[in-house]
Amino acid sequence: MPKTTAQPKIAVLIPCYNEAQPIAHVVADFRSALPDADIYVYDNNSTDDTAKVAAEAGAIVRVETQQGKGNVVRRMFADIEADIYVMVDGDNTYEAAAAPALVAKLRDETLDMVSGCRVTEIQEAYRPGHRFGNWMLTSLVAAIFGNRTSDMLTGYRVFSRRFVKSFPALSRGFEIETELTVHALELRMPIADVDTAYIDRLPGSDSKLSTIGDGIRILKMIAMLVKEERPFLMFGGLGLLFALVSLILGAPIVAEFVETGLVPRFPTAILSASIMVIAVLSTMVGVILDTVTVGRREMKRMAYLALPAVLRK
Repeated sequence: MPKTTAQPKIAVLIPCYNEAQPIAHVVADFRSALPDADIYVYDNNSTDDTAKVAAEAGAIVRVETQQGKGNVVRRMFADIEADIYVMVDGDNTYEAAAAPALVAKLRDETLDMVSGCRVTEIQEAYRPGHRFGNWMLTSLVAAIFGNRTSDMLTGYRVFSRRFVKSFPALSRGFEIETELTVHALELRMPIADVDTAYIDRLPGSDSKLSTIGDGIRILKMIAMLVKEERPFLMFGGLGLLFALVSLILGAPIVAEFVETGLVPRFPTAILSASIMVIAVLSTMVGVILDTVTVGRREMKRMAYLALPAVLRK
């Protein structure tokens, strides 16, 4: 694609829930970092003055009444028209000054997603439990879908329009970060990581992330994505497990039949044969669903290619 001097339209997307304390700082910092960008704050049923403070700070404020970050992201991606999207949490823990570099990398390298990977030595900002959980979940997704990012759960990302408008957004809560990453990996989009500072929260601003509760929801999302995007891995794996159980149960019976010509444990023989039938059926389900998945992936790829690539500088 030839280079052009056209300036892309940039939108800063800030999903918020009870962030009245830090949101004015976030809006001001991103206004300073990206003076030509439109800044949107989507309030998700806050019980404090988040929406009022954001509006007074100069943001375009909108409301999403369905609770959960995933619902907010779905609404933002559907409603807002731009060429480049900068999405960041409204808790003032991400470095606004890094935004121009992230946008420049997206444009210079014609990427579809640039993740701001968190770097900090402040324990209170990035608690050990969150740090370990992020490493574990990122490693799990890397092992299944591909190792192309080091911080799957970062809330600081820059997207191209073709990413945003081809993203189905099925998640409801914080598991949306996992879905964003897997979407890029499954369509083999050009993506990159950039290390960014992760800072401590302002006094009076509390994390909405539950290490255990949201960790379980993210694991469920990974399992769902494996079922949807890697059905042969899931159902073929179950088929292999059932086949092994069937062989363990049936091997002594077969050996005894060969030796004596008798089947003294007839119920066990029936159970072993039934489990093997289940193993074969599970494997066949995996094969069929894998074929369907390839078709779905091709359709998503066509929707992605229907949109123009990000403009280079």
